[in-house]
Amino acid sequence: MFKHVFLTGPPGVGKTTLVQKACEGLVSSGVEVEGFYTEEVREGGRRVGFDVITLTGERGHLSRIRDVGETSHGRREYRVGQYVVDLPSFENIALPLFRNIGAAAGGTRKVFVIDEIGKMELFSQSFIRAVRQTFESSSCIILGTIPIPKGKPLGLVEEVRSRRDVKVFTVSKENRNSILQDITATLLECLKCST
Repeated sequence: MFKHVFLTGPPGVGKTTLVQKACEGLVSSGVEVEGFYTEEVREGGRRVGFDVITLTGERGHLSRIRDVGETSHGRREYRVGQYVVDLPSFENIALPLFRNIGAAAGGTRKVFVIDEIGKMELFSQSFIRAVRQTFESSSCIILGTIPIPKGKPLGLVEEVRSRRDVKVFTVSKENRNSILQDITATLLECLKCST
């Protein structure tokens, strides 16, 4: 039986949009939902980075484009392509959410959103530990996103993909408008089976 739901697919296919729509459906069904998602940041029509946003609207930098010549003020720099990851900002927004997972009202189960477990987020060892602990927690169902396999495998991503309690939906341009109902139904079934 599945306990968690993850979406995978190429960048820009609509995984985060599906996560947000699934959350709306769950909330309207009375399900408690917490967690975070990532969002592109654009200036003048050009993508300049990504932000991490909690489901309550708190926002922080995940990454920004920075020229190689710009200074990082003595801090170690984590890069994914042209993006420099703002690890302190990401951890300040995302990590407190994991600490509150066990605090569901009245012992009810909740859905915890992790969008996404990707290269940028995996620079944080604290994030990796928190995700693993969340999988071992019995107090929530995880709805998350992972990248499609490409290049060197990412350890935690492959752990998630190979878990027997995870249902992975592959999102494509062809199915992204029809897959939402299946995702939401699977999450509701996970919640029903886990109570």
